[in-house]
Amino acid sequence: MPVVNIDIDAVTATPGPDLLTPDNCAVLFVDHQPQMFFGTGSGDRTAIINATVGLAKAAKVFDVPVVLSTVAAESFSGPLLPQLADVFPERKTVDRTTMNAWEDVAFVEAVKATGRTKLVIAGLWTEVCVVLPALSALAQGYEVYVVTDASGGVSPQAHEHAVQRMIQAGAVPVTWVQVLLEFQRDWARTETYGPTTEVVKEHGGAYGLGIVYAQAVIGEHAAG
Repeated sequence: MPVVNIDIDAVTATPGPDLLTPDNCAVLFVDHQPQMFFGTGSGDRTAIINATVGLAKAAKVFDVPVVLSTVAAESFSGPLLPQLADVFPERKTVDRTTMNAWEDVAFVEAVKATGRTKLVIAGLWTEVCVVLPALSALAQGYEVYVVTDASGGVSPQAHEHAVQRMIQAGAVPVTWVQVLLEFQRDWARTETYGPTTEVVKEHGGAYGLGIVYAQAVIGEHAAG
């Protein structure tokens, strides 16, 4: 490992600038649609749906800007995943003809309107509708975080190779629970403690059951 000179006196209990916060990022959902799910073979589709909705609720709890997008919704791919649309009933979905969302003016304008430079992206399929806008955004100076468990490809290889391609270009792979807890970061943040644990209980699998158990046995304010 390289030698790093540290000024011990200057070290403080301060979060690093690379962490995701509700104030520095936007979450982009790209092409979570029926036809895209039909072709997804990289992992369990029910798990991908669960992760996608969990990520959506995480963004809503922390009031993070969200961009929803579909491709050829009326002619081929079908409507936005209903469970996702239900989280943001007031949000307009940007429908496109382009496989690369970053080549659609309305989509890019929606991203720019968030004012955020860190982009958290999830979508179907990883090797097309995620990798293309991710690489395009990186090329224009954005920081990109790919939510791998809320994304899926046509095969395990297609998904994994797309993730590796994005990593090599500078993107950071994350999971939906990681994003949620990075937003929360401190269980003493009482204003979001309850909503955060509710999202975990609904979508966090065994972790969520652990919180149910802890709150039942230890008390309602048992930390996650």
